[in-house]
Amino acid sequence: MDKITKDMTIMEVVNKYPQSIKVFFEHGLFCIGCNVAYRETVEQGAMAHGLDVSELMDRLNETVNNPDPAEKK
Repeated sequence: MDKITKDMTIMEVVNKYPQSIKVFFEHGLFCIGCNVAYRETVEQGAMAHGLDVSELMDRLNETVNNPDPAEKK
């Protein structure tokens, strides 16, 4: 089972788990094209945008460990 942690940088997560982009976007984190994403952790990004870190982490990990069957095609 893969595990995304809150101390991983946003780009580290995106590069390892491209399906996470959808989750970041759903939460209003459009940092993917920003240079800050290379050094900002998931926790820092969530806090900067006033998001619940635990909720974001749960959703990210749910997405990478239970992929949508439509996305496998």
